[in-house]
Amino acid sequence: MAEEIKVDDTVDITDVVCPVTFVKAKVALEELEDGQVLSIRMNDGEPVQNVPRSIKDEGHQILKLLDNQDGTYNLIVRKAGEE
Repeated sequence: MAEEIKVDDTVDITDVVCPVTFVKAKVALEELEDGQVLSIRMNDGEPVQNVPRSIKDEGHQILKLLDNQDGTYNLIVRKAGEE
């Protein structure tokens, strides 16, 4: 059985378009403690292509990308600690 990931917070960015999608996700991540997990709900298309890459470029860990089967995805991210 797969290990359940405890999500500490959720942000829904389905109501905004790039580049605001990443900005909203980044602000939500900044509000978390290092090591906490954020679930980011986003639309298919540009957000799914760009947000995970941008978050990874910031040094955070992508844990999972879940297809909700309704045109949206949940990106599960662990906030990286300060280097």
